[in-house]
Amino acid sequence: MNSRAIITLLGALFLAGCRKQAAPPPMPPSAERAAPTLRDLIPTNAQPKLRTIKLWLGAEEMTAEIAATPKQIAAGMMFRTNIEPNAGMLFVLPPPPDSRGFWATNCPLKLTAAFLDPSGFVLEVHDLETNPVATKSQNVQYALETSRGWFDQHHISPGMLVRTEHGSFPETFYRKTPVR
Repeated sequence: MNSRAIITLLGALFLAGCRKQAAPPPMPPSAERAAPTLRDLIPTNAQPKLRTIKLWLGAEEMTAEIAATPKQIAAGMMFRTNIEPNAGMLFVLPPPPDSRGFWATNCPLKLTAAFLDPSGFVLEVHDLETNPVATKSQNVQYALETSRGWFDQHHISPGMLVRTEHGSFPETFYRKTPVR
């Protein structure tokens, strides 16, 4: 190779290495609001108290915090150290109804969960442990956590209907105008 070819080749490589990189294209608006990653959802402390709703399980009344966003659902009752006697947390799970797994990791409280269908009927009741408890039913749309033993003490069992202060579960959580 002659010296002119070598100089031309070196000059081309030098100019290619010094070229300013093009700015990446702007993120589309939908990507800016991308779904949180698992790492974003793992809580390190208790979440603040969430908005509440009154529930009736048969004749029994309960005030439940509503966990409806992915972050609220992931945090649940983690790191909470107390729960009022007739209180709980209602998890409004994303559709469609399916089999669900719940557990009590990082939760000093002993909890029990009732798993509900889209209409608010109790399908199953399970004590929660640090290992996931999977439902047998594939029609679970909601989970209601409260102190261990609450459901037994109040004679709440599968087949019972849970209603809200706003009516049925479909009327409360899936109507066009959300409850505030």
